[in-house]
Amino acid sequence: MTDPREATIKRTIRRKELREIVPLADSTIYEMEQRGQFPRRFALTPRCVVWDLAEVEAWLHARRAAPIPRASPPDVRLRKTAPVKALDRAQRPSSSGA
Repeated sequence: MTDPREATIKRTIRRKELREIVPLADSTIYEMEQRGQFPRRFALTPRCVVWDLAEVEAWLHARRAAPIPRASPPDVRLRKTAPVKALDRAQRPSSSGA
């Protein structure tokens, strides 16, 4: 007979395979892990870290189910450097019908 613990072998993935699945930078993944927003990696050896594939896929499905709202564009009139200038009189459309 087979042992039920043997039937639940989990597949792990290394960084290269993770980057093919999740197109985020390593620093972004690391920051999200620190905030608890991405599945945590774990070490197999001192030089080999892996992620649980099932956890990564569950994270992807959760992200797809609840889309993140887009940020509003910045107000360029509030910039400190190179602010948007008001239209000059010569550039303004004339209100008189010529």
